Amino acid sequence: MEYSVLASVYDRLAATPKRLEKTWIIHEFLKEVKKEELEDIILLLQGKVFPVWDRKKLGVSSRLVLKAIALATGNSPESIEREWREIGDLGEVALILTRKKTQSTLFQQDLEVGKVLRNVRKLASTDGQGSVDTKIKLIAELLSCARGREAVYIVRTVLEDLRVGIADGTLRDGIAWAMFGDDMGFIYNEGEITVENREQYNAIADTIQSAFDLSNDFGHIASVAREKGLSGVRNISISLGNPIKVMLGPKALSSEDAIKTVGLPAQLEFKYDGFRMQVHKQEDGRIRVFTRRLEDVTDQFPDVIEKVAQLVSGKTFILDAEAVGYNPKTGRYMPFQHISQRIRRKYDIEKMAQEFPVELNVFDIIYYNGSSLIHTPFGKRRELLEQIIIEDPLGIRLAVKKVIAEEEEVDAFFKESLEKGNEGLMVKRLDAPYKPGSRVGYWVKLKPVMETLELVIIGAEWGEGKRARWLSSFTLACVDEDGRFVPLGKVGTGIKEKSEEEVTFHDMTELLTPLIIAEKGKSVTIIPKIVVEVDYEEIQRSPTYGSGYALRFPRVVGIREDRLAEDASTMRQVEELFHSQRK
Repeated sequence: MEYSVLASVYDRLAATPKRLEKTWIIHEFLKEVKKEELEDIILLLQGKVFPVWDRKKLGVSSRLVLKAIALATGNSPESIEREWREIGDLGEVALILTRKKTQSTLFQQDLEVGKVLRNVRKLASTDGQGSVDTKIKLIAELLSCARGREAVYIVRTVLEDLRVGIADGTLRDGIAWAMFGDDMGFIYNEGEITVENREQYNAIADTIQSAFDLSNDFGHIASVAREKGLSGVRNISISLGNPIKVMLGPKALSSEDAIKTVGLPAQLEFKYDGFRMQVHKQEDGRIRVFTRRLEDVTDQFPDVIEKVAQLVSGKTFILDAEAVGYNPKTGRYMPFQHISQRIRRKYDIEKMAQEFPVELNVFDIIYYNGSSLIHTPFGKRRELLEQIIIEDPLGIRLAVKKVIAEEEEVDAFFKESLEKGNEGLMVKRLDAPYKPGSRVGYWVKLKPVMETLELVIIGAEWGEGKRARWLSSFTLACVDEDGRFVPLGKVGTGIKEKSEEEVTFHDMTELLTPLIIAEKGKSVTIIPKIVVEVDYEEIQRSPTYGSGYALRFPRVVGIREDRLAEDASTMRQVEELFHSQRK
């Protein structure tokens, strides 16, 4: 497929804010895509070139792309930077400059989707001496061949910020319509869609969503759907070494609310202040560890691998757990931020494991000895864990639990958990299946009313005076129901100028600078990737920000390396907290 075809689809998607129109555009496009190109095209529609669980990362900064534009167009980096600051979008700058270059070029090769993918994927495996120049040449080669709007989307794909507004639900429905829509009688007329068989459509969308929760791969699902139909999609299951989306619990407003949602009897568990770990033991005996972001952090946690290998019996399994840091001198649990740096550490791993050890608190099992357990009742899954794990305090243990028959027992256990330095409680239904990626009410979390929020940084401003070299004011966003990032205010406190333990302006600037995609004066636009935990005094209504709310006296508690941007706090959570504080 010519890349210009895909670029025109990107343009159509970006031009409409309406989810149904986006879904219709995707559906029309996918019906025409050849089977052998389907998986790659769906990745590109998501702005990706690798599945989310793949260890390969592009890691390309805006500055490197700027140099590639210079090489492709013959303009100086300085002049490109001036234009970037004026226009505010590096992709649009690439478009303007490549158009000028194209007008003076007699012969130009059409750009194929396959060529774009090959070049961009090579960026992830290019390292060592001379790697920067090689990466610049790979990007410049694509830009030199780009026509029209192709340059915009090459830049955005390389920077992993497509900006065409496709949420997972939109792509899921687009696949459903493309593969099975004719059978359901879809009628589309100027943005209005009618479905002759709504019940059938809902069932198909649910089937595709379930397959995605288990595989995290829409491309594979679409390919199976085209080749084997809906029965093939239903047969997509867990694959060891490919992390599944973890099950999530909505927030309960009180112990009464928790029991009303979950029912009795119920299991109470300490909710730890750590980070989620999904531990896979494969057929070959290899053990791999994934975060809630589905990132492979196996190499960063040799201590966890050792304990799991020694103390968990079974040929194959997938454990769901929380890694909690502790002080190696006192044995007391430490807040998440004290161990968060282990997630991104690539060097001195053994030293880090000794300085910032973790205890693995296992609370669920999803797969065991060749069989999926997602439909097995939670109580039975817990019984299995108790049979296969030998507990070793400060190494590996089962999450502290209490099975209750009366609502009055919740508050005392909640208080005990908080006194031990935990975040609160999880309240779980004993007969519940495991629902990957869902907040369905089988589990709920019970935390203090004014809990922190986990928000995405989408913008920042360069500081002044001695902070001129740092980003020092950060625009925060939550996630709305369509997966869009809506602003919730700005924060600049809770960040230090110098600190060995807390987040510094230097740390934030190093993390965010490669993610800058637009600059205007001192303001920059940031690719939504970095999630921070934010404390605040109050949530207020505000017409200033897109969410309609603002945080009073917000303060950064720390960076949540274990969170994907789409896992950030939702508009619904913000609204619930706003109303609960009034009570």
